[in-house]
Amino acid sequence: MIDSHCHVDDEAFDADRDQVIERALAAGVEHLLAIGSGDGPPDLEAGIRLATRYECFYATVGVHPHKAAAVTADTLLRLRDLVAHPTVVGFGEIGLDYHYDFAPRDVQQRVFIDQLAIARDAKLPIVIHTREAWDDTFRILEEHWPRELGGIFHCFSGGPELMKRTVALNFHLGYGGVVTYPKATNVQDGARLAPADKLLVETDCPYLAPVPFRGKRNEPAHVRHSAQKLADLRATTVEEIDRITTANFRTLFKVH
Repeated sequence: MIDSHCHVDDEAFDADRDQVIERALAAGVEHLLAIGSGDGPPDLEAGIRLATRYECFYATVGVHPHKAAAVTADTLLRLRDLVAHPTVVGFGEIGLDYHYDFAPRDVQQRVFIDQLAIARDAKLPIVIHTREAWDDTFRILEEHWPRELGGIFHCFSGGPELMKRTVALNFHLGYGGVVTYPKATNVQDGARLAPADKLLVETDCPYLAPVPFRGKRNEPAHVRHSAQKLADLRATTVEEIDRITTANFRTLFKVH
């Protein structure tokens, strides 16, 4: 398995980070994508630090929409340097969050577009965060993102129609703990119908733990529960979901 989205740099893991990673490997998680947004800016290297220290990690760089108001010209220049780091395979998480509006929406959109340009120039797939901003997210991607580079809508929370719009833009669907929640029937309907070659599994740990750990700290070893739920929804085995999602990840990020 590959956990395609995790935040093991988070302070929630400061007391037992090595043990968390050991549990993930013991559970069959072969690789993990360390999302590089961390608490930056100014710090932009959270993912790189993990991937440099632990061989099982790949990294991304990017500024989360919550922190868009802190982005300066120097931030963007630094990101242009960091995309060349050998551990970096993708760019993100970037996008729009209209639920919290921690940054003004026009600022979020401008920073999103600026970061798309950096990722485009580096030819890196992107990791999208979108919350209550579907239409603007799709519009910006349609205008500013080359379809062939693709990426992931992480923690995908849409139903069948949003799934189809996402796939039509050549994006993968990152399914995490939400797909296991009993009331998330719309998400489950989309996951049941999604093309197999667009499926990925993730934890977004330490957030959004799957059933039966809901409400507790999430960790990468728990990705198996989301994979099992996808298998149940699609009337297949967890081994087949593991095989498909691992192959999809390797193809998208051009890793082996």
